[in-house]
Amino acid sequence: MEQVPIILAENMTKASQWLNTVFASFDSAILDFYYNLHKGSMGGFFDFFFKNFTLLGEDGIFLILLSLILLMFKKTRKVGAGMLGGIIIGALFTNITIKNIVARPRPYATSELWQNRWHEINGNLESEYSFPSGHTTSAMAAMTPVFLFCKKNVSWLAFLFVILMGASRNYLFVHFPSDILGGIIVGGLAGVLAYLIVQAFYNKIFPKNKFGNFVMDFDIRNIFKKSAKN
Repeated sequence: MEQVPIILAENMTKASQWLNTVFASFDSAILDFYYNLHKGSMGGFFDFFFKNFTLLGEDGIFLILLSLILLMFKKTRKVGAGMLGGIIIGALFTNITIKNIVARPRPYATSELWQNRWHEINGNLESEYSFPSGHTTSAMAAMTPVFLFCKKNVSWLAFLFVILMGASRNYLFVHFPSDILGGIIVGGLAGVLAYLIVQAFYNKIFPKNKFGNFVMDFDIRNIFKKSAKN
């Protein structure tokens, strides 16, 4: 695996230095916890699980496809629209704005200890900056509308996806735990904003025109039903 040059603190942005200082103990404790999981008797299972689970967050492809599928059905259209909107808003906040402003290096680029652990676990070499976690942002941005639109006694389970996604990024030493917290906050805000936008369209904009009524009533299953009758 490629050897990554260590970036010294004085070469980081002020925001990056602040994060590394304020969250030093928090980040170290949690990263140590995940490393101990890797070194434990169940390490083989966790390696396999987290390396594969993190793929569900790559470029948001899985979540985008899921949201597009939900958009095809009348009963799940609000959820799909909220998910897709949340993912887009979260990407604008995180990948295009915050990451480039903060410019925080990955854990494996700031410490020989963490780089050695990253090598040991065969983590991926990531090209973007570390804060906040893009995987976690998209997961939270997508799952927040799921929680808000669906029945709360069940929909809270959606956040398990967010927790596992964040855990996978820490386990592979490609993100600090504070990056995950940042992703949860940004993703949550993006998800709530998407929820409010979708609600506004459904309650105030769509009912006032034929196109809106078509959008609200369309269901892909009706196309197949008509084809079957013909």
